[in-house]
Amino acid sequence: MIQYGFHPTPKPAKSKRVKLTQRQKGDISHQVDKQLKARSHGLCELCNAARATERSHLTGRPHLDEKTKVTDLIHLCTPCHDWLDETPEGIRSRNFIARAINTVLEHQTTK
Repeated sequence: MIQYGFHPTPKPAKSKRVKLTQRQKGDISHQVDKQLKARSHGLCELCNAARATERSHLTGRPHLDEKTKVTDLIHLCTPCHDWLDETPEGIRSRNFIARAINTVLEHQTTK
């Protein structure tokens, strides 16, 4: 009987990944969360009537180029968040809000 030795390949060294993953880019830091809550004063930024309990990305995680900033988020109540994410009108509104914010920010940086 011929015996073949078992020679497993060693695992490569730990990854030296420099770029952030999309999940890491989408994570909301404590500082950004604090800025968002200060901006909204605890009220929904869409209806301005209900207590804001949820944070919504205006720009989806797959489309973020860097870590989440306060300008990437909106503080919402649950019904407004559902409307913004689940209805065609809400999705169009979210895209419009994101474009408007980005246009203003680009204009400010070129001055």
